[in-house]
Amino acid sequence: MRRAGFQGLRVVGDVHGDTRGFAAAAAGAEAAGLFLVQLGDLTDNGPDSPAVLRTMFALLDAGRGLFLLGNHEHKLRRALMGDAVRIDGAGLGRTLDQIAAAPDAEALRARAIAEIARAPAWLRFGRLFCVHAAFHDGMLEHPSPPDAGATRAEGLVGRAIYGQVTGSKGPDGYPIRLAGWVDRIPSGMTVLVGHDNRSRDGRPAVLTGARGGRAVFLDTGAGKGGALAWQDFPLEDAFP
Repeated sequence: MRRAGFQGLRVVGDVHGDTRGFAAAAAGAEAAGLFLVQLGDLTDNGPDSPAVLRTMFALLDAGRGLFLLGNHEHKLRRALMGDAVRIDGAGLGRTLDQIAAAPDAEALRARAIAEIARAPAWLRFGRLFCVHAAFHDGMLEHPSPPDAGATRAEGLVGRAIYGQVTGSKGPDGYPIRLAGWVDRIPSGMTVLVGHDNRSRDGRPAVLTGARGGRAVFLDTGAGKGGALAWQDFPLEDAFP
């Protein structure tokens, strides 16, 4: 990254169609010379998922950013491919309607299908580790499959995009997710995740595991009434 002229990383949490927040995050990253890593769940719920996708694709084209595979991207691609999926009207349904109404609908659809198919499910940057939903130490031994977004989400990919779940749902209707995986994070490593809004005050929640590693939860409810969160890291933090 130093060779490319970047001063560090900006890691951005779940966007969920919050185009204003994501545009601000992208513009700030460019001004500060930071490479942007978005943790997945770009779309659904918010006011303008097509605009968010365009911003992300512009970052990809400029070599200034990338996004990880989230469960919402994985489902969006299947829907755009014509697969039978369960559609939440306020979430995926809203995104599909927004894409259909966009002037560049066909190009946007084709680009989304292609980019989601090759999005990584996890990435390591020195002592920083980025994944959408949950870490597993097996991810340190295996790179993300190159076609994670185009195949069935099983094994490590399933853990990466869905997290550690119980199979039950809470009073809010969402799956009950466990955070036992935090105890598997090695000492000195920080895992940056989205997916699970554990914030109590609008700021990212931080948990420290039994081995001394940390998890930073960057989903703070963007697109669902909350603000978009991100954290910046100088290169020496990622690569000491």
